[in-house]
This record gives sequence, C-alpha cells and structure tokens, in this order.
Amino acid sequence: MLEFKLQLRLWIENQSGQIIFGPGRVLLLRKVKELGSLNKAAKSLGMSYRAAWGKLKASEKALGKPLLVTNSTRGASLTPFAEQLISLYDDLTAHVQTYANQHLKSFNLEEILEQNDQN
Repeated sequence: MLEFKLQLRLWIENQSGQIIFGPGRVLLLRKVKELGSLNKAAKSLGMSYRAAWGKLKASEKALGKPLLVTNSTRGASLTPFAEQLISLYDDLTAHVQTYANQHLKSFNLEEILEQNDQN
C-alpha cells in the first residue's frame, strides 16, 4: 500500500500578484530573530541585504505595519505584529496542510495507479 502526502507552500498576494507574506518572508524574519540582524539573516540565507530589505519593506507597505524594529547599535528585532503574523501564518499552513492530506484520500490515487498498472 502506497502512502502519499501533499506538500504545500502558501503565500499571501495582493491584487497585482505581488507576494505580501509567505514562507520566504517567514524564514527571513525567523533568521532576523535568531541572529539579531537583517544583514546577518540575509547573508545566512544567501541573499543580499538589499533584496531582504526590499522584500520586508514591500510587506510592511502592503500590510500597513512594521515588521522590524531597527537600531544602529543593537541590530534588528521583530515587532509584536511580526511575531503574531508568523504565528497566524504557521497556524494557517498547518490547518491547510492537514485538510489537504485528509482529502487526498478521497481522490483514490492508489486505485488510479493500480488501474493504470493493469493496462
């Protein structure tokens, strides 16, 4: 008996299709929290500081709230809003992942594969 599992990547877009928030932004923000610096976070992810800064600024503009608090001597930290947004995103992703995998069984993929093996 074969076991299948769906893997999903979710992100939030605006009406123009511009990514506002998703797994890349979450990873970047988590790295900022871990390393205390946007520059260090970007480097650890193989990104330029400018690219990382641009992505977060685009998200902040679309969301209307800051995601980072920066201080020239202390680096950067996440705002309470960013922490909450990451938590909500994680919850949403977990719910959608669970729902999708529960419903994958209703598509009878194993049965379809077996039928095609017989042909």
